[in-house]
Amino acid sequence: MAAPALESWQAVAPRRRRSGARHPRPREALATRNPRAEPEVDGGVVLRRIREAEADLLISDFWSLALETINKCLKKHLEQRNTPVGTLSEAIGDLHLDPSPDESDAAPGSIPGETLVTGTCDWKCVCYGIGNFATCVIARNQLTFLLLFLEKCQIPRSHCWVYDPLFSQLEIAVLNTLGVTVLRENEEGKRSVCGEPTIFYMLHCGTALYNNLLWSNWSADALSKMVIIGNSFKGLEERLLTRILQKNYAYVAKILKGLEEHAFPQSPQYTDTFNDTAVHWFPVRKLCQLSPDTWAFREEPDYRGCEDLEIIQNETQAPSATDSNLL
Repeated sequence: MAAPALESWQAVAPRRRRSGARHPRPREALATRNPRAEPEVDGGVVLRRIREAEADLLISDFWSLALETINKCLKKHLEQRNTPVGTLSEAIGDLHLDPSPDESDAAPGSIPGETLVTGTCDWKCVCYGIGNFATCVIARNQLTFLLLFLEKCQIPRSHCWVYDPLFSQLEIAVLNTLGVTVLRENEEGKRSVCGEPTIFYMLHCGTALYNNLLWSNWSADALSKMVIIGNSFKGLEERLLTRILQKNYAYVAKILKGLEEHAFPQSPQYTDTFNDTAVHWFPVRKLCQLSPDTWAFREEPDYRGCEDLEIIQNETQAPSATDSNLL
């Protein structure tokens, strides 16, 4: 029996900002009726529509340009990880990596083609806030990009963890069929990389989600292992008043000088899907230039009294031990 249809997120007119860049309201804020939404159907139809979206994305100029943008970032990240241990140790201390599972099998439903530059780095991937892809074209295109990206980056789908508090039972079943791992609890973005190089795919998410993620990995060691594909941090800085950014999203504010950002290409075909999206990584040389006081501040974010908090919070405030140990 199909789960009741859920309303998908709509990009609405932005609030007052310093720049004219278009930016959708994060889908965690409020569920509103989307004129591009479709009636929810059965899993077979959803899978067929994902395959059709894959075919459209693969032949688009946007796909090749977006891959080029991501590849540029991954190359730099790989060069950093290949730096002799002694050199990195002087900056951030000895790196202790947990062994990665030896999994070389191809992801189910994989699409052949050129792979991204990943070297011997065994990436994990975490996806937050993909939205109701069974009923929303925008969310489905974002999911399609993720699936193709996993193939290009040679990340087994079993090494990709996905969560959105709005997923219907049908959508969870489809994701299980696709081979990704659906998290059972709302982590609010508070997931540590646990020493593993991890790509976080977080399109059009609330600022608090990025802030929580940074807090959970607040060290040069952990941040140097992360790549974030999501809302432009430069855009966040431009849109939010400085005092609001520093008060409510302190970790986003503090890391702005410790990252490099590469914007996604502009595409009329995918404007609503990937606008304001960028790839972020954290060079060790920049992280080491931040003041000691920056790293000394480690208080957990508290959003009481924060207006327009654009995430759905979890009453338990903590992920289950089982899910935390999955990465």
